[in-house]
Amino acid sequence: MKPLQRILYFAKPHQKYLFGSMFFNILYSLLNILSVGTMLPILGLMFGTIEKQSKEPVWSGAFGDYFNYIKDKAYYFVQTQIDQHGAVYVLAVLCAITGVSFLLRNIFRYIGAFLLVNYRVGITRDLRTAMYNKFLQLPVSFFTEQRKGDMMSRISNDIGGVEGGIMGVLVDIINAPFMIISSLIALFLLSPQLTLFSLVVFPVMGLLISWTGKSLKKQAHYAQAELGNLFSLVDETLKSSKVIKIFNADKILKNRFNETTTNWQNFAIDMSRKRELASPMSEFLGSITILIITWYAGTQILEEQTMKPQAFLVFIGMFFQILDPAKKLSSAISSIQGGMASLERVAEVLDYDLKVEEIAEPVSISTLNNQIEFKNIGFYYDKDNVILKNFSLIIPKGKTIALVGQSGSGKTTIANLLARFYDVNEGEILIDGTDIKHLKLKEYRQLLGMVTQESVLFNDSVYNNILMGKPEATKEEVIEAAKIANADNFISNLPEGYDSNIGDDGNKLSGGQKQRVSIARAVLKNPPVMILDEATSALDTESERFVQDALDKMMENRTSLVIAHRLSTIQKADWIVVMEKGIVVEQGTHHDLIAKKGMYHKLVELQNFD
Repeated sequence: MKPLQRILYFAKPHQKYLFGSMFFNILYSLLNILSVGTMLPILGLMFGTIEKQSKEPVWSGAFGDYFNYIKDKAYYFVQTQIDQHGAVYVLAVLCAITGVSFLLRNIFRYIGAFLLVNYRVGITRDLRTAMYNKFLQLPVSFFTEQRKGDMMSRISNDIGGVEGGIMGVLVDIINAPFMIISSLIALFLLSPQLTLFSLVVFPVMGLLISWTGKSLKKQAHYAQAELGNLFSLVDETLKSSKVIKIFNADKILKNRFNETTTNWQNFAIDMSRKRELASPMSEFLGSITILIITWYAGTQILEEQTMKPQAFLVFIGMFFQILDPAKKLSSAISSIQGGMASLERVAEVLDYDLKVEEIAEPVSISTLNNQIEFKNIGFYYDKDNVILKNFSLIIPKGKTIALVGQSGSGKTTIANLLARFYDVNEGEILIDGTDIKHLKLKEYRQLLGMVTQESVLFNDSVYNNILMGKPEATKEEVIEAAKIANADNFISNLPEGYDSNIGDDGNKLSGGQKQRVSIARAVLKNPPVMILDEATSALDTESERFVQDALDKMMENRTSLVIAHRLSTIQKADWIVVMEKGIVVEQGTHHDLIAKKGMYHKLVELQNFD
């Protein structure tokens, strides 16, 4: 979907505000002409140049004479009123009418802008919502390829750039053409020759604005990209404060930050210079046109005497009515070009192809009946870097299967493939004989629970973090899950118990406490299949004992895939698979593998375990 089509798509629910704004802006444009046009008889009275009409004028029927007929009709009416009430009274009435016209036009202008605010803010909100929803849909692979700070920049600064650069100038984009067209019509009716003189500037202005706009869009794209880098750097700094301090890395990060901000500053300055150039450029061209008009009108008034002074003054007044919207329109076009760079960055995310998605008619699933089978699967990010090759494994229902091996052997990749964070490149993963690609993704993931090495917790209460496993659960169920996870005791001792806030990433808790809250969340979900990815490897001995006890309780009578770094935690597994460089080198029970004296035996010896 093209970027502007994207805006139109999101604009559909808010079109009533746009049409309402257009209606009031049309009224504003018409009253703008009327308010200036009513000055014609006022100036005629002041200069004493209103020609007396001895009889009521009659329209000849020719379209070209209609404006003169309206003007003569107005003068005839004014003259009759002067004859009846006097010139001062008529002047006061005309001033009052003009004043009311100015009041109404500004009321209509405000209503038009007010409605357009609803239109603009509504679209901006929907854009942000759509991007956040897309974040929730995107596969894990997307977030391994992209920098988180850049994504934060897109949902905040880039959408802000769309609102300010595109939506923010909609008032001018909608209002200015009405003003220009209606004013040009009035000017042509007043003096076609002068109007043709004034139109000389517009093609030149259009070419200059187009050149400025294209350059502006390029600079804006660079500036937004640098801003994304800046957000990423700030995010990394906030999350790595301990490492930065212990290694005295502040100077390195300062240099990186200064380099990024300097690049952004240069792009932003170039962008602002070109954006600000549009307004003075159009104003200068408008001023030149005014001088040309003044010279030409002066010859008609002073030498040829074919134009009345009040007509010239009204013409100049109306022409100034064009200059302001023309200037705003040129600035708005430049601003939109800058906003387009932000819109394209937003569209990149919204249009990102979901590499993990459902087929047209997926199969429904509610439980695991028999087994999980990895059938000759292969996986790679690129063909020169194969991670898994011809991997096969059967996990019977209710059994615990452990994967062991050195780092980089593909253990975590298997867990990610089972959770369908990625899709296999070769072979298939079958649940009771059905390829997981053919299953309803939400229903399939409802069967799975996962506890990883790094506990993923949210800046919320302990209760709400556990409740995420089963949002409809009762408080009693949450407490029971915490008890199974050996977490109830320490939670109850927190200042506010289960309602205690655990801070960003759960940093108010120890490593073992965070892990037990994660386990409680998985226990509450009560899935038939559990994936444990080195759930105890980052813990001290005492914490590991509590967590391992909780894991043993959780895995009772449950199908489990356990990835273990500490081999002492998987000696009770029903089947152990030893991996190296993406292939299976050994498999069997703990005692069988020890007896083989192979790789598993070496790994056990390295950990001083017998």
